[in-house]
Amino acid sequence: MKAFLGSATLLVFLFMYLPIGVIVLFSFSQGRVLSLPIQGWTLDWYSQALGDERLRLGLWNSLRVGLLATAIATGLGTLAALSLQRYRGPGKTAFRAAVVMPLILPGIITGVAMLSFFAALDVPLGLFTVIVGHATFGFPVVFNTVAARVSRLPQSLEEAAADLGAPPWEAFWRAIFPNLRSALIAGMLLAFTLSFDEIIVTIFLTGPDNTLPMEIWARLRFGMTPEINATVSLILLVSVGLVVLSQRLARAD
Repeated sequence: MKAFLGSATLLVFLFMYLPIGVIVLFSFSQGRVLSLPIQGWTLDWYSQALGDERLRLGLWNSLRVGLLATAIATGLGTLAALSLQRYRGPGKTAFRAAVVMPLILPGIITGVAMLSFFAALDVPLGLFTVIVGHATFGFPVVFNTVAARVSRLPQSLEEAAADLGAPPWEAFWRAIFPNLRSALIAGMLLAFTLSFDEIIVTIFLTGPDNTLPMEIWARLRFGMTPEINATVSLILLVSVGLVVLSQRLARAD
């Protein structure tokens, strides 16, 4: 039985990660045609990807969208987590369920819903609508991370600061925020990673300016190229690094 479970687990991991490994492998291939066996190795595709003007513009747009969406999600998620901790009454469970809905719903539903919303308000599609769309699923990420940390903090911290004469804002800044800092940064990193990699919601909300995933998607219509493999490998490296750092911070006391 153990051998069967081990083999099944290995097959699942191969199914999930072998295609990613193939992309990374071919990003170092010397030939432009993606075929086996690989004739030689090179880093030229990485330099070409970094020197591509359209890819650089897409990267800049992705960074702007990710940073602004993360800032919005962080502010709203932190306020919601602190408010829920202080609230004593019915509806807390329903609110928590409603918060995670953007993460549970398929991206196509979120994209169509937000497209209809902006169309009803006659808001032109562009980076602004993409930022709002990315903030909707970044919000629950920050909320869940911060709420988990807030629930572990004793109420006596804020009460002690108030007894010493600190106003509410100073009590939060000096007594509560230092204990939330690592969880807050973890939520921000995870929200930024999700925004940077998002494409389904972006397809419905984007305008004339492409983000980096949208630029890659547009080029894939003409086939896979070594430059795309190199770009995807760099995105993978950054995303994995941010997620690992986020998880380490989330577990920190």
